[in-house]
Amino acid sequence: MSGKMKNILILLILILALAIALVSLGIAYAGGVRGIGLLGVCFFFTGGVIVVLAQLIPAGILFSSFIGTAFSSYRRGEFPIRTT
Repeated sequence: MSGKMKNILILLILILALAIALVSLGIAYAGGVRGIGLLGVCFFFTGGVIVVLAQLIPAGILFSSFIGTAFSSYRRGEFPIRTT
């Protein structure tokens, strides 16, 4: 991967993390959390969202691969599964 591509990827990662943190901060503030607890809740929400995304993205890839494999055939002489 080239240096320019790495810089773009790092920038996108930072923007995503900042956007998640700001949304978490807004949710906590709207929920009535004030003071130093606001930062703690913000980091808690941000970490939770990042962990969920880290689990959902690979799970989505595996699920879509499973669906594609179940309804298509790699061999020419076979027909894919059909529901009738």
